[in-house]
Amino acid sequence: MIKILKYSFYDLMRSRWSYAYFVFYLLLGFVLLFLNNNLDKAIITLMNIIVILTPLIGTVFGVMYYYNSKEFTELLLAQPVKRSTIFLGQFIGLSVSLSLSLVLGLGIPFLFYGIMNSAIILNFITLIFVGAFLTFIFVALAYNIALSNENKIKGFGYAILMWLFMAVIYDGLFLISLLVFDDYPLDQFSLFATVFNPVDLSRILILLKLDISALMGYTGAVFKDFFGTIFGLIASFSMLMLWIIFPLLRIVRKASRKDF
Repeated sequence: MIKILKYSFYDLMRSRWSYAYFVFYLLLGFVLLFLNNNLDKAIITLMNIIVILTPLIGTVFGVMYYYNSKEFTELLLAQPVKRSTIFLGQFIGLSVSLSLSLVLGLGIPFLFYGIMNSAIILNFITLIFVGAFLTFIFVALAYNIALSNENKIKGFGYAILMWLFMAVIYDGLFLISLLVFDDYPLDQFSLFATVFNPVDLSRILILLKLDISALMGYTGAVFKDFFGTIFGLIASFSMLMLWIIFPLLRIVRKASRKDF
C-alpha cells in the first residue's frame, strides 16, 4: 500500500492541476490578506470558500483520477496484490496530495502575515483541519460513484449532482422544512439534519470556533449548546471520521466484488 500511495502521491504532485490548485489558494490567501489587512476577516471569507470549493475539487479530482488511472489499476489488479491495498493506496495518495496543496497554499500567506503570533491561530488551524476532512470525505464519495459507474459521463454527472445536493440543495430543503414546521420544536431535528451533511457540519464547527454563531439567532444558540461542548466537538469530529470510514468500507467491498 505504501508503494502505491507514494506513486499516486508523486504522480499527482507532478500534475499541473495540483500546481493550479496550490497556486489558486496561494493567490487567494495573499489577495484576501492584502484587501482586508485583517486575519479575522480573511478567515471568515475563507470559510465560505473552503466549505464549497474544497468538496467540489475533491469530487472532481476523485472521479478524474479513477477514470484516468483505470488502465494502470487493471495492470496492478493482474499482480499478486490485494484489491483493498490498491484502492486504499490510491485514495490516500490523492487525498493527501490535495490536502497538502490546501495547507501549503493557505499556510504560506498566513505565515507571512504573522498568523503564528496571532491570537486566532487556533481558528486558522480549525479551518485547515476541516478543509482536509472535507477533501478526504468527498474524494471517498467520488471514488464510490466512479466504482459504481463504468460510463465516465454518468460518473461525472452523478458526482457533480452529489456535490450540488450536499452543498446547495440540502441547505434549501433544510431551510424549507424549518419554515414549514416552525410551529414545532425543531431543536433535535436541526442537530440531526446538520450531522448528516459533512458540509453543514464543517460550516457550523468553523462558525462556532470563530465565535460568530450569534449571527445565526436561536439556531446558533442551540448549536453552540451542543457543538460548543467537549462532547459535542468529539461527536462532530467522530461523525466526520465516519463520513470517511463508511465510504472507504464500501470502496473495499465494491472493489473486491467488481469484475474489472
